[in-house]
Amino acid sequence: MKFLFDFFPVALFFMVYKFFGELPPAWIAVANQFPFMTLNQSEPKDAILLATLVIILATIAQNALYFAMHRRFEKMHLITLAILLVFGTLTLFLKDPMFIKWKVSIINWGFALAFVVSQYVGVRKTLAERMMASAIQVPAPIWLKANWLWAGFFTFVGIINLIVAYNFSEEAWVDFKLFGVLGLTFAFIIAQVFYLQQHALETTEEPTK
Repeated sequence: MKFLFDFFPVALFFMVYKFFGELPPAWIAVANQFPFMTLNQSEPKDAILLATLVIILATIAQNALYFAMHRRFEKMHLITLAILLVFGTLTLFLKDPMFIKWKVSIINWGFALAFVVSQYVGVRKTLAERMMASAIQVPAPIWLKANWLWAGFFTFVGIINLIVAYNFSEEAWVDFKLFGVLGLTFAFIIAQVFYLQQHALETTEEPTK
């Protein structure tokens, strides 16, 4: 359930982009009320501008809903929103989709940096261990390796995103943003679970006398 909650802004971005030409004209008229928006349904290039506006509004709503349900904000949501507001606003005002494309890489590289920094600050417990220690127990050196794997994964996704953005069509990049990133994430999580299970500590209870 939390996974769906985290990714619904991306799903809305994808749907608005894909079905832009079929949206009710009234929706386009509402979007055009924003001072930086001038959309025309006959212009496919305007699809990513409306999709960008939608993902900004959806991410704001995501943070508001999370606060309403838990009476607190989630750091990851706030970081994503802050980066999105910068690069999304630049996309809308300058009408240059490359800013929103770079946003994906910046966020992933930010996550990579967070995993690396977690090894050296605070309680010296890696971010990987904080995320997964409640589900599985492994030796400290394995947590360190897992943490580096997460950092490497996010760095890799950021690089692949730019390769797609600069070498493939805009539509291909939109597909990658949803299906490619999700697919890579699922594959990495499954691989990491198998890796951790191979090193899981066996806990045995002493027999009661």
